[in-house]
Amino acid sequence: GVAAALKRGGEERLNHGRGQLRACEARADGHHVGVVVLAAQLRFERIGALTGCTHASVWIRPDGTPAGGAEDVGRHVALDKLLGLRAREGWRDGALVVSSRASYEMVQKAAGKGRILRYEASVAGAVPVVEALRTSLAGNRISSLMGILNGTSNYILSEMTSNGLDFDVALKQAQQLGYAEADPTLDIDGHDAAHKLTLLIRLAYGVNYPYTAMPVRGIRGMSSLDIALAREFGYRIKLIAQVRERREPGQPDDKVRLEAGVFPALVPYTVLLARVGGVYNAVRVSGNACGSLFFHGRGAGDLPTAGAVLADLMAVARDENPHNTGYACDDLPRASIVPPAEWRSRYYVRVMVEDEPGVLRDLAGCMADQGVSMAQVIQRTDEGKGVPLVFMTHETTEEAMSTALQRTLDTGMLRQPAVYFRVLD
Repeated sequence: GVAAALKRGGEERLNHGRGQLRACEARADGHHVGVVVLAAQLRFERIGALTGCTHASVWIRPDGTPAGGAEDVGRHVALDKLLGLRAREGWRDGALVVSSRASYEMVQKAAGKGRILRYEASVAGAVPVVEALRTSLAGNRISSLMGILNGTSNYILSEMTSNGLDFDVALKQAQQLGYAEADPTLDIDGHDAAHKLTLLIRLAYGVNYPYTAMPVRGIRGMSSLDIALAREFGYRIKLIAQVRERREPGQPDDKVRLEAGVFPALVPYTVLLARVGGVYNAVRVSGNACGSLFFHGRGAGDLPTAGAVLADLMAVARDENPHNTGYACDDLPRASIVPPAEWRSRYYVRVMVEDEPGVLRDLAGCMADQGVSMAQVIQRTDEGKGVPLVFMTHETTEEAMSTALQRTLDTGMLRQPAVYFRVLD
């Protein structure tokens, strides 16, 4: 992919003062591998029993002329692709690492070794949000960041919304097209988006928000009924990764907490995020100086990823040595976290009830006991599994919402557990 991106971009336009970049091809273990050479020689190494895959390393002398081998290394760049395994091996040799799968552990390893880690392709593919947060937006205080960071889940939801497919059919179609893995757990359960969000939080806020502390909810088993009902209300359901500042009146800046998580949400159709379809990714960043910025583009695929990797390689060739997190210290403090129970939002709720008098009254009573107020209600006809009763709430806490719905289930008025999603404004 990197070689293809270089060829399509035109080699004559990519001379960045470190010798002409040129594309070549090589074979390793019988598999075709596209590579890029920065005025240098290329070699492939086998990483023992780690993965059995190929490791591409590029050397350039400080003067930009080709280096002959490990004994003549001016700059050693490890092109990482498989979850950092090859990157770890590269750091052992003193390499600079360009990764498409960066993680917090890799950032820590790079800081400990005093090495550069470039990872633009690790979040949103071709969308240059990593570099924007690290450099262009460094003069802003970021108040919120939200986006669609997983192309597989977005493709499934788009097909369910636009073509009326059931979840299982849309997932199988995504797998056939190569948009989803044979085991799609990381994508459809929200974990991939959550890992990417932790990287963006470090860049935007200069803190470490542990993945294990982040609430994550995916789209597994999403009902086509909820997709259709959301449309009736004027919304689209998207898998959203979001972080925002939670500031109390009179609270000093160093006491501001962060509310972050990954969850399906109803997004108003008039909002640009609602219109991001297929495997595309998007990120909306709000800052005190820049206002709202919207980044949108292909989030996956050989060329989108390769273009981002190539940009990182060219930055290395230009001797750009940025801090890996965009902050003077790579050992970032732990974020002050808002517990999920305290999150405030409006909610979409669907319950399946018996078609009997007084059900809506009893349901509203359970909501009111927890301070949850209904703003809009729709009742559909009985579909054999009960009557779908759908309502939108006014703003309330996650704790109040989950407690109220559990009470309705405990009283026996529901045919099955309620389905509820946050509503973005």
